[in-house]
Amino acid sequence: MHALMPANDTAAVAAETPEAVLLLRAGAGDRQAFDELAQRTARPSLALALRVLGDSARAEDAVQDALTKLWLSAARFEPARGSFSAWWRRILMNCTLDARRRLRPVTPLDDIAETADPAPDPLADAETTDLAAQVQLAMAQLPARQRAAMTLFYSEDLSMKEIADALDSTPKAIEGLLLRGRTALRDSLAYLKDEIT
Repeated sequence: MHALMPANDTAAVAAETPEAVLLLRAGAGDRQAFDELAQRTARPSLALALRVLGDSARAEDAVQDALTKLWLSAARFEPARGSFSAWWRRILMNCTLDARRRLRPVTPLDDIAETADPAPDPLADAETTDLAAQVQLAMAQLPARQRAAMTLFYSEDLSMKEIADALDSTPKAIEGLLLRGRTALRDSLAYLKDEIT
């Protein structure tokens, strides 16, 4: 394995993840290493993209775009400059935000006929599902960068620095995005205050 890696990266890789080792091998032209790396990262990446985009087809496209960029830039990965996970998250978030910007406006919910859910519908499950849907709808109304920051902070439990790295920003700017996102959600969901408490 070390024969495929540049000598100056060997020490850095010793402290890095298996994904970083696979990426270095892929950067040296090892397609099998990249295939394994793609299999390891695809599912969690798809879950993250889906939370940001809210659409499974667009999330799959964003992950595919990100994996393509990862393959094309694998040779430029330098473990000494940062972790694989931070580097990958930044590529993924860029592709996800690009996909979010390409979204066309959707028909307002008021204009769409309601369809009945064929599953059993106990009252508690219905209330929880309804509340989650309203929160998701409110999240969908946030600007793309606010939504991405909120998703990375609350769903992925990342630090401000990790989010800043993923969104090519600063921790202070991320704090602002989170503050504005929480304020917008609080304002748009104010009518639910009695239901939540």
